[in-house]
Amino acid sequence: MIALLTGTVEHIGLDEVTVVNGGIGWAVKVTPPTAHSLIRGNEVTLHIVMDVKEDAITLFGFPTRDEKDVFTVIRTVSGVGPRIALAALAVLTPDQLRDALAQKDSAQIRKIPGVGPKLADRIVLEIGNKLGPAAHAEDVPSEPDSDEVTEEVTAALVQLGWTQAIARKAVDSLAGQGMGASDLLRASLIKLGGTRG
Repeated sequence: MIALLTGTVEHIGLDEVTVVNGGIGWAVKVTPPTAHSLIRGNEVTLHIVMDVKEDAITLFGFPTRDEKDVFTVIRTVSGVGPRIALAALAVLTPDQLRDALAQKDSAQIRKIPGVGPKLADRIVLEIGNKLGPAAHAEDVPSEPDSDEVTEEVTAALVQLGWTQAIARKAVDSLAGQGMGASDLLRASLIKLGGTRG
């Protein structure tokens, strides 16, 4: 069972990266924010969850053990497969999920692609406090200039398949809310949904 993978990033896709280790290229499913954070040619360490089926073995990779643990817990909910669990971490951070669950905020859970009202209620009910409390850090590192953040996120959305105009419109509509690059990217992905320009 693979639990951790360290290697060189050889390819970066929308939701999959190829990591070369020991002469083997491992295809790993990741969230778009994780894919955006990687650089081709750099070394990366990903916490791995293996999904084994009769006809395929899929690796899901996470930059932190916390994301891996959250992914694993979400998958225990009836009706939630690995795709929905990964989508949850694409649009919400682990602490945002913890907050939503603690507040029984089904509306926040419904932001996850593929999750309707009934499934959102089931996630809130079945997970409860299994993820523990949110760890809100008091010392927040300073974020780069807001113009740099919007440019970076717009470029990331273009790389993921949206046109410059649509990406810029989505980012501009969310800018000015004090979000860092990662949160702004997540919010933009939620706003854009699956549409491409």
